[in-house]
Amino acid sequence: MSLPATAFILAAIFVFYVTAKSLDLDPNECGPATKRDSRNLRPDKITVLINGYSESRIPLLQSIAATYSLSPIVSSVLVLWGNPSTPPRVLQQLARNLSSTAASITVHRHPSGSLNARFLPRPNDIETDGVLICDDDVEVDGASLEFAFRVWSTNRNRLVGLFARSHEVDLNRKEWVYTVQPDRYSIVLTKFMLVRSEYLYRYSCEGGSQMAMMRRAVDSARNCEDILMNFVVADENNVGPILIGAKKVRDYGDARNDDGVVSVGLSSRKGEHRKRRGWCITEFHRLLGRMPLRYSYGKVVDSVGEQGLCLKGGKLVFCDQ
Repeated sequence: MSLPATAFILAAIFVFYVTAKSLDLDPNECGPATKRDSRNLRPDKITVLINGYSESRIPLLQSIAATYSLSPIVSSVLVLWGNPSTPPRVLQQLARNLSSTAASITVHRHPSGSLNARFLPRPNDIETDGVLICDDDVEVDGASLEFAFRVWSTNRNRLVGLFARSHEVDLNRKEWVYTVQPDRYSIVLTKFMLVRSEYLYRYSCEGGSQMAMMRRAVDSARNCEDILMNFVVADENNVGPILIGAKKVRDYGDARNDDGVVSVGLSSRKGEHRKRRGWCITEFHRLLGRMPLRYSYGKVVDSVGEQGLCLKGGKLVFCDQ
């Protein structure tokens, strides 16, 4: 057999393998047998779901995935690849690199380009009650990850995150807008979001025609899956999310970076991005028939330090330093 033919067959096998891993849940992913009982899931660890899309960010993704895998609270790391045009050989190499780092890291190609695939229940792969949804361009230190998990562990029916946004109404246009407010928030982003695994099932499998139409709105906008998850959780519990502080977080996708990473992000065009997400909030509200998002206030931090200033060595510093 010629080398090109061999390479083609290996590529085809890899396509089947990755797709099969993603489609283990299809067409029965929403069947009664796939709805897990939280009592049978590990409460002391989390599964990390990292969304990957850009081939240029693969080195960063590999580093972030490896870091997560080293945490004592992480059961496994699933890299969910959402770019359908990525050549199989690229994902094959990524899977090989990651598996050599840790056996607990696996690569799964989304069954489609839909952002809704981020929230597939994946009962064959998720053995924990808690799931961390995160992006491939946000790096969080281990201590902050463990603190976030402790906060979430005492608030398991709420979303816990590091990045917050808000909704508010534009009375003149009679529509909702997506914004940042200095004193309150109602949305946490999937840059870093802790969520109970049962909400993956609710997002993907429950809610009837209303939820199906909202998932279609996500596909139409190619955006807003995180906002819809906030709708799902808030509608169930009638409470807002929890924002936590972190010691060290590097957001490579932030527009204030000058390293070029931001240019490949979905939110790189800020004006259009915000308008699209405002449309999503308005559309979700219309389809659901109510506004479930609830405001939260303040940030949970891992310690309370003295904020008073003292003169030490000729310099003004915090008194407890």
